Amino acid sequence: MGIFPYPRMAREVQISLGERSYPIVIGAGALARLPETLRGRRGLVITDANVDVCHGGRVMDLLGGDWGKWVVAAGEMSKSAAVWADLLEKIAAARLDRQSVLVALGGGVVGDLTGFAAAAYMRGIGFVQAPTSLLAMVDSSVGGKTGINLAAGKNLAGAFHQPLAVVADLDTLATLPAREFAAGMAEVVKYGVALDAAFFDWLEQHAGAIEARESAALEQLVARSCEIKADIVARDEREGGLRAVLNFGHTLGHAIEKIAGFGRVLHGEAVALGMVYALELAVELRGFAPADAGRARALLRRLGLPVAPAKDWAWPELLAAMGLDKKVAGGQVRMVLSEQLGHSDLPVAVPVAALTAAWERWCAHGFGG
Repeated sequence: MGIFPYPRMAREVQISLGERSYPIVIGAGALARLPETLRGRRGLVITDANVDVCHGGRVMDLLGGDWGKWVVAAGEMSKSAAVWADLLEKIAAARLDRQSVLVALGGGVVGDLTGFAAAAYMRGIGFVQAPTSLLAMVDSSVGGKTGINLAAGKNLAGAFHQPLAVVADLDTLATLPAREFAAGMAEVVKYGVALDAAFFDWLEQHAGAIEARESAALEQLVARSCEIKADIVARDEREGGLRAVLNFGHTLGHAIEKIAGFGRVLHGEAVALGMVYALELAVELRGFAPADAGRARALLRRLGLPVAPAKDWAWPELLAAMGLDKKVAGGQVRMVLSEQLGHSDLPVAVPVAALTAAWERWCAHGFGG
């Protein structure tokens, strides 16, 4: 069992980090468990304008009059130093103290922004992740990585700060736009391709149920994704080694987000493209089976994700942006590659010539929109 009591109807995955351990509670209606999770502590709910319309009123009713709320603009532009600074001032104006709690109600932008503010205010206060997007449920709300974007690149400022709990209410996915749902599936597919071949097989077999957002399929894919990430985080909390495999597809993905303009290409869409590119490299450099690379591309396409680059993306700009990635070492771009489906090694340095050749082969297959 986790730190907090939950009814049996909720499925629970534990993040095992000693005194920083916490539960991920997954289930329909899980937001109703926020009051007992917070145990009477007061604080501030942080959400965005879109999520507030759908879920903000209900959460504020659950928490009661002692709680305040701060709403940011929806989209990646809110994950900035200016908005982060404004949030800290809002927290101080609300006279929160070290016993107070922030609740991040929203997707990855809200979760990362709130977590980083919680890490910085009074050198660290508690926060709870209440993810409302699929991507946040399966990835960004789990593991304690918080941060904001800088003009130079994505997530370049941040801190490791674990939440008190993650409360993933599957009912909130009913209001998620189709494009956002597909973007979340990119991170789910990542777990299968990079770390669990049996899970990848399951995703292929249940793609129809996933597209229909059937409750049982959603619960299984969220729970299994969280189990995979929980195991990695428990063994490498601060990305000293093993955790870097979770960045499969992210090296080029973050570069695409930067040159396209943050928010124009969704994070999950960029990760999907980054995975296809990384598989192009893995086939050439590591002997990854071309047939399995094709299966991954087909599944991503089936789930509504892009698998080809846009014609107007300039390779020199992408290469320069990859050079700012946090995994770069000694001036060399390092990529998570693999020899087989369901397994990934730690990032390896890839020569510029190989990176360029893979880009040219990929573009030769055709361009996307």
